[in-house]
Amino acid sequence: MKIATYNVNGVNGRLPVLLRWLGEAKPDIICLQELKAPQEKFPEAEINKAGYNAIWHGQKQWNGVAILSKTGLKAEEVGRALPGDAEDVQSRYLEAMVEGILICCLYLPNGNPAPGPKFDYKLKWFQRLTNRAKALLEFKIPVILLGDFNVMPTELDVYKPERWVKDALFRPEVREAFHNLVAQGWTDAIRKLYPNEKIYTFWDYFRNAYGRDAGLRIDHFLLSPQLVDKLKNAKVDRHVRGWEKTSDHAPVWIEIDSK
Repeated sequence: MKIATYNVNGVNGRLPVLLRWLGEAKPDIICLQELKAPQEKFPEAEINKAGYNAIWHGQKQWNGVAILSKTGLKAEEVGRALPGDAEDVQSRYLEAMVEGILICCLYLPNGNPAPGPKFDYKLKWFQRLTNRAKALLEFKIPVILLGDFNVMPTELDVYKPERWVKDALFRPEVREAFHNLVAQGWTDAIRKLYPNEKIYTFWDYFRNAYGRDAGLRIDHFLLSPQLVDKLKNAKVDRHVRGWEKTSDHAPVWIEIDSK
């Protein structure tokens, strides 16, 4: 089974890119972030025509997450809000059970500028995610936490780390929060297969970042113990970042043994 994550950075504006990639890569399940579309504006008809069903949590600006699954796969929504703060209505989290795997699609807050209120919100949201992740592990079922974490866990995950020391994506508090999350018993799928390689998933639009490969690894897959031995492959479809009118992220995917 091929499972992907892609911060599409505007699902309607980049729909041709998304559909082109779906036709090329043919993932079984894909999580999208930064839909930047209200609930009623999600392009469900076009997604269905491409051979996918969709569960989505829309929002007009910046946020929004979706879980797509190939037509014929059994998918059922579990929840569309991260527990811990009933007043937090941002569309950043979505859970669905797909073919016996709990898929948790997330878009963790950016947090810049740091320090400041946005950074404080990031840390609080991260703690809520950590609490939810711990609860999910106690069910002892196959779970994947995947999406745009807006975290570079180590210096290996960023081009020229010294330039990012004050950024919310690389501050020690955020890296520690990621480490504490993984330490619960999760496995970073990319690092499992590529422990020492510089692998990036994001290149900003400025200073020819993509051409210079001045990237960041901020899109992650965290696997529960039930799935670690089933991990077969993982890859970043880097070339998609080079397409016209594309997102600043590239799609990332893993393959697991579905037996």
